[in-house]
Amino acid sequence: MHSFAGTTALVTGASKGIGRACALELARRGADLVLVARSTASLDELAAEIRAAHGVKAETIGADLADAAGPRAVADAVADRGLTIDLLVNNAGSGAVGPFFERPFAPNSQSVAVNVTGLMELTNLFGRDMVARGAGGIINVASTAAFQPTPYMASYGATKAFVLSFTEALAEELRGTGVRIMAAHPGATATGFFDGTTATMDARVTDSPESVAARTLDDFARGRVTSYPGRTAHRLITLVARVLPRRTVARAAAALNRKLGFDAAADLPATAAKGS
Repeated sequence: MHSFAGTTALVTGASKGIGRACALELARRGADLVLVARSTASLDELAAEIRAAHGVKAETIGADLADAAGPRAVADAVADRGLTIDLLVNNAGSGAVGPFFERPFAPNSQSVAVNVTGLMELTNLFGRDMVARGAGGIINVASTAAFQPTPYMASYGATKAFVLSFTEALAEELRGTGVRIMAAHPGATATGFFDGTTATMDARVTDSPESVAARTLDDFARGRVTSYPGRTAHRLITLVARVLPRRTVARAAAALNRKLGFDAAADLPATAAKGS
């Protein structure tokens, strides 16, 4: 287990899923935490749990990263508290499932706001300070969906493709600065991503948030630029997608997602489709 003692890590989307698992794993490894999510009640409970179990500092910031003012509000709160962020974990994300032209548009635009714009602005806000200090690190949580078109999750896959390209480009820009950046590409993970919809994950090929978090942090500590923290089969799919023609890959992805029922996804009563 690689230690993160002596560092302060900011984790977005920390109230559940991979974000919560990353926060707990970082605390177990000795890091102080700044936890960010919309749900302040859940964050406060997690912060109390972390302080009691691991004896590290844990602060909370309630913010909606889909709001244009959200990233700056997080940075201002960090500055007001006199904190220095050594590790930024851009985990917060959302996505829409179902045929693009038959489903509500709002979850798609929210996905772009959180997964692309929010992630990019937080990277800029905290990365500038890291470069000035000559030290620090950033983990951007992308997805194996980044490597191919994802019919019936079209906008989600596109946002993760952005994260992949953006992170790889910055890794080269940051070479020699003392600051490192890594993209993590988990596969299907038991995060409640499809909560509020009829879509479900296949438990036979779904990883736990805890294992994904631990492997992601290990890969970052080893100095990797790219992490595949899920099972081997998930990584193999990304390799195949880089060899076959794009049209063939898109058709194969569409066939798989139809088999999973994503082409018929609908909202559950009185809820809106959402991701995590």
